[in-house]
Amino acid sequence: MSGNEHVDVTVAQPKGKGKLKKTVVMVGMMGAGKTAVGKALAQKLGVAFADSDAEIEAAANMSIPEIFARDGEPFFRRKESQVIARLLSERSGILSTGGGAFLAEDNRRMISELGVSVWLNADLDTLWNRVRHKDTRPLLRTADPRGALTRIYEDRVPIYALADLTVPSDATVSVEGMADRVIEALAVRPDVLEPG
Repeated sequence: MSGNEHVDVTVAQPKGKGKLKKTVVMVGMMGAGKTAVGKALAQKLGVAFADSDAEIEAAANMSIPEIFARDGEPFFRRKESQVIARLLSERSGILSTGGGAFLAEDNRRMISELGVSVWLNADLDTLWNRVRHKDTRPLLRTADPRGALTRIYEDRVPIYALADLTVPSDATVSVEGMADRVIEALAVRPDVLEPG
């Protein structure tokens, strides 16, 4: 979608390159690297980083799996939208969202109006290798977690493809390299990242 499929950034961008004018919202599947890449990106750009899941957990004083178990997914999604709206209304920075946040049309519209969505597009094998040993993913707590991940992936990829920018993610690129790829993608959006 972005034409960046085969871009390999080998020179690290200097910290603070450009001025961020809008919040960059990392979207994509669980295991795509939204939090790790988002933190590295924030450091490179010299801006604040926030994680919507961590903000929800702090407000509820419960983990995401506990919220899902106690209150259900619809309750969680409502809280998620409220937190994203609050974080987008604050100063510009990098925001990592949970894998399901971008599925809601209202969230997609809000993100595009107030920020820019960046889809970290990782393939299914990469995602599985990153999430298969973690028990913190409520949607994978099934008898067939790989099958569940495959179904979620197939359902969500067409929606993630609606993101403002797409950055290909693969296991051969470091977190720092992925942050550089995102900066390169943002360079086409002077309304988001003012050249340094």
